[in-house]
Amino acid sequence: MHLRILHRTRYRYHGAIDMAQHMAHLRPLNTALQGVLSHELRIDPEPAARSETTDVFGNQRTFFSLQSNHSMLTVEADSIVQTQAPKPLPESQPWRSMTWERVREHFRYRARAPFDAASEFLFASPYVPRDDAFTAFARPVFKPGLPALEAARALMERIHTEFTYDSDSTEVNTPALEALAQRKGVCQDFAHIMLGCLRSLGLPARYVSGYLLTRPPPGKPRLIGVDASHAWVSLYVPLPVTTIKGAPAGAWFDFDPTNNRCGWGSPGEDYVTLALGRDFVDVSPMRGVIQSGARHTLAVAVTVAPPEEFEKLESA
Repeated sequence: MHLRILHRTRYRYHGAIDMAQHMAHLRPLNTALQGVLSHELRIDPEPAARSETTDVFGNQRTFFSLQSNHSMLTVEADSIVQTQAPKPLPESQPWRSMTWERVREHFRYRARAPFDAASEFLFASPYVPRDDAFTAFARPVFKPGLPALEAARALMERIHTEFTYDSDSTEVNTPALEALAQRKGVCQDFAHIMLGCLRSLGLPARYVSGYLLTRPPPGKPRLIGVDASHAWVSLYVPLPVTTIKGAPAGAWFDFDPTNNRCGWGSPGEDYVTLALGRDFVDVSPMRGVIQSGARHTLAVAVTVAPPEEFEKLESA
């Protein structure tokens, strides 16, 4: 599937900004199921300095600075990616033998144990603390001896069933424990809650930011800018073998509690992976600092559609 993603971020400042520095995570990743065919990041006004780097999680990010007065900033990421359908969650050996308890024991500290890079996703992070409330919520579906993938799917289904999607119930910085208590939130909250549950049981899990192709209501045309960023969770399950170099082998499996979808490498062909991290703070699409006391208004518009639909919309 070919998808074009147009992500426009616009800041309007209530006064002139003298100097600003920003970091953007807006370039989709190349993965086993996704290839970036083109990407352009347009910034207005033109930055005085700009550089591209790769962060510790393998994400592509752009740093830029503005060193002259400006009252508005527009950042537009225009990408075309090719995605593939994910594999379903495996239900045969050796995956079934990897119970969630066995995965937990794999990551329990042992002297001279081989390093597993997934270990960094076991610990608390800025938006996802370790708390008994997460454990209490997860325990009913993490039954003894259950394969890790089945338990994670059951947790995803519980969040999907028992929580209400309500865009007015939380803010971008709402604590995950608050969203858990009120049983309301958005995709970011549901991802953080699932991360908290998995990590509280000793299972490594990471935050995935990206996009999801949505369909307009029957008989209604697609509109530019009405989509949004999306977020889900990826769980690492090791295999009871090692590679030739002695490192543990395993795979990441994606779970989307907002839409109750999961798969090996992606929840679906209609998903686009943008960045990976411990939680939202690692992969915020835009963040920065400004030299001024001016307040601002923020407008974000996202469109995800096949490239040919963009051509029809732009020519209409």
